[in-house]
Amino acid sequence: KDHNEAGNMKPVTLNALKQELSLLPGEELIRLCLRLAKFKKENKELLDYLLFDSNFEPDFIGKVKKEIDRLYGDVNRSNLYYAKKSFRKILRVTNRYIRYSGRKQTEVELRIHYCRHLKQSGFPLRSGTVLGNMFINEMGKIRMAVSTLHEDLQHDYNREIDGI
Repeated sequence: KDHNEAGNMKPVTLNALKQELSLLPGEELIRLCLRLAKFKKENKELLDYLLFDSNFEPDFIGKVKKEIDRLYGDVNRSNLYYAKKSFRKILRVTNRYIRYSGRKQTEVELRIHYCRHLKQSGFPLRSGTVLGNMFINEMGKIRMAVSTLHEDLQHDYNREIDGI
């Protein structure tokens, strides 16, 4: 069956993909997953998370925090321009892992870790500067994510946020 009969190259809906995938035997699903993993690094990383880390979220958070620590250790501190580029790269990596998890608590933990490092970087975080705006935006995202968590967790995280 050709789902793109009229030459339409737009991808089909997720629902259509789900229906089609449900008809495939297990071996074919494995083959497709491996092909997706080979196609793009992010697909492989997501599959890695889903298979090996999603059931051990605290360990996953710990691994990502170590990666963030390592990346912050590599920041070129001699030049603000290069430092900003590094901070943006670290934020992209952090956001990628947050998307893989999809859990608000993981998002809060990782964003707090990122902001704590940014604050301790020694670079000025004045409002209106690129770094200041990055910091303010991340803190806003943290507050938004915290507001969706259980009250006890909200209290604990709000105290942690106030410490930053």
